[in-house]
Amino acid sequence: MTAGEQDRESLVEARIEKRRRAVPRFTDERVTMAHGAGGKASRKLVEGVFVPAFMNPALSTLGDAAVLDIGGALVAVTTDAFVVTPIRFPGGSIGELAVNGTVNDLAVSGARPLAVTASFILEEGVPADVVRAEAEAMAAAATAAGVVIVAGDTKVVERGKADQMYITTTGVGVLDERSRVSSSSVRPDDRVIVSGTIGDHGVAIMLARGGLDIEADVRSDTAPLWPAVDAVLAACGPSVRWMRDATRGGVATVLNELALAAEVSVMLDEHAVPIQPAVGAACELLGIDPLYVANEGRFVAIVAADAVEAALSAMRAVEVSAGAAVVGEVGADPPGRVLGRTAFGGHRMIDMLVGDPLPRIC
Repeated sequence: MTAGEQDRESLVEARIEKRRRAVPRFTDERVTMAHGAGGKASRKLVEGVFVPAFMNPALSTLGDAAVLDIGGALVAVTTDAFVVTPIRFPGGSIGELAVNGTVNDLAVSGARPLAVTASFILEEGVPADVVRAEAEAMAAAATAAGVVIVAGDTKVVERGKADQMYITTTGVGVLDERSRVSSSSVRPDDRVIVSGTIGDHGVAIMLARGGLDIEADVRSDTAPLWPAVDAVLAACGPSVRWMRDATRGGVATVLNELALAAEVSVMLDEHAVPIQPAVGAACELLGIDPLYVANEGRFVAIVAADAVEAALSAMRAVEVSAGAAVVGEVGADPPGRVLGRTAFGGHRMIDMLVGDPLPRIC
């Protein structure tokens, strides 16, 4: 490559990087399904519309939960909406998902979940037994997660205006004194850990919809994560730099968000990422990268290199994170990028999700 070609390549890379780091502007004329997929389109919608409208100190750092100082007590608050189709699937249902998704956002923010509120949007004609079953599923999930459902609301919309039911939840927790999780704490040479096999939830939903000539026993991984977070904080404390549950957009998207926020690079060893054979086969048949598939009982943790063995030991002792594995490491260059080391020894850039491969998976 000549010097001129190198200069042109550097100029193109600089322009691409400038666009990636620019504050997103929402210029689309209409909202599409891609805006709810958790990737680039979602980021443009959130940071281009909602953040400017609602900006305040609690929103200065976007994460899974906001931390409020209330009379000296650090209280974490999060809210979420669940629109999964079908509402019952192998391994769980919308009611269980609503509780677990909410308490998990608190847990990976370093907060012990305490209480949940729930709002139900029911479609006219939905069988009462279906509503009753989801209320019971939520109650059981709350008990398993160690939280109480303390308030709620119910609305009914016309037939055809909802997929039987939608659920919106808000969770409240207390920040754990052992936790110091923040993207600003991440350093080069830290290690990347995933708490178990990835892609289980998204593939389970996809297969449950039918229409695919694929037979596989894949169950959603939906589960409360606080037991695993509690264990790793007890073992490593401040050595746990950052955590995020890999829901919409999957592991690839949350690592891209981290790389941009912390101004670091992440090198992912793709061969080390735990994936069930059935999940991997389904993704391959459909042309979907499992790194972008949603999870509902898995999280990514960045841990200091000298604490990684203690972290793995603590996580593997808890059922929900028994499959924890080190899958990569943090570097300094190129900042803001996630790279994958393939099974063949090559490298590829792993960017943020662009399209919408699995609508309504959570």
